[in-house]
Amino acid sequence: MSGYRIRRATTADCGLIHALAEKVFPDTYREILSPEQLDYMMEWMYSLENLRRQMEEEGHVYFIASDNEGIPCGYVSVQPQEADLFHLQKIYVLPAYQGKHCGSFLFREALRYIRDVHPSPCRVELNVNRHNKALLFYERMGMRKLREGDFPIGNGYYMNDYIMGLELDTSEG
Repeated sequence: MSGYRIRRATTADCGLIHALAEKVFPDTYREILSPEQLDYMMEWMYSLENLRRQMEEEGHVYFIASDNEGIPCGYVSVQPQEADLFHLQKIYVLPAYQGKHCGSFLFREALRYIRDVHPSPCRVELNVNRHNKALLFYERMGMRKLREGDFPIGNGYYMNDYIMGLELDTSEG
């Protein structure tokens, strides 16, 4: 038993996802990004309007993890990209739950969802900042660095990422 529960988010959860992001996103990136870039990225990724658009127009499927007491503690989003390619867009866990298997729970649930909707082999990719300590977590979860890139996101800012991948076989999991 993982000690966590998962549920699929709806657009009614945009406020909750935004509130979780306000806690975890700055904590994750404060040593990597400038305060100005953090503010810009929070608006770009987590404004209520942008979250709603991600869900309704861009195909992002969000899941929210809660602890045994029902307290939301993390989220993950998955987006289909191509016929046999899914992108793990976001996976974040509140600082108090980091190191307590919530991230691995969310990761496994995202893979379970992908297997459910795509019952043939495919690849899962994600972008991770090259200086993010979560890089080791993703490697432990079986992901490998495929390539790297510097992606302009507007306002003169870039995401300096590794693109990691995992071949997902339907017989696993």
